Amino acid sequence: MRSVLRVTLLALVLAGLAACGFQLRGSYTLPYESIFISVADTSVIGANLKRAIRASKSTRLADKAEDAQATFLPTAEAREPIILSLSSAGRVREKRLRYRYGYRIIDPKGRDLVLPSAIELTRDLTYADSDVLAKTQEEELLWRDMETDLVQQLMRRLAAAKPSPPAED
Repeated sequence: MRSVLRVTLLALVLAGLAACGFQLRGSYTLPYESIFISVADTSVIGANLKRAIRASKSTRLADKAEDAQATFLPTAEAREPIILSLSSAGRVREKRLRYRYGYRIIDPKGRDLVLPSAIELTRDLTYADSDVLAKTQEEELLWRDMETDLVQQLMRRLAAAKPSPPAED
């Protein structure tokens, strides 16, 4: 009797999840047959973005911009730690980490397929002079988390992009 109850309960939970539209995040389908990612070989964002595109299996990574239907160009990248509050002794108590990443997508002739855009991520953290090592490690973890989040947001935006065909000259 208990096993029947458990199976019934599990079926109801799964049906409820399916009814609300829940689905596991799968790979993304990009609207380009091939794309060239114009980033430095040492870029963490570039390496993670290339890995995510390879995993999508719907878009081929081109070796040269001339061979690609689209080229992804980063336009700006800025990491800014911002002090939010100070203690009465003038020491930092809270920080905000801000990560801005600008990009654009162009065709082989240099015309915009997707207008230049930017993503801005922020994370807040408390700071304590007594825990300098721990807080430094926490800050590094937050920066890495923002890099991962940035790549996921880029993939979502690339997949959702409706590239406008460039006007013929």
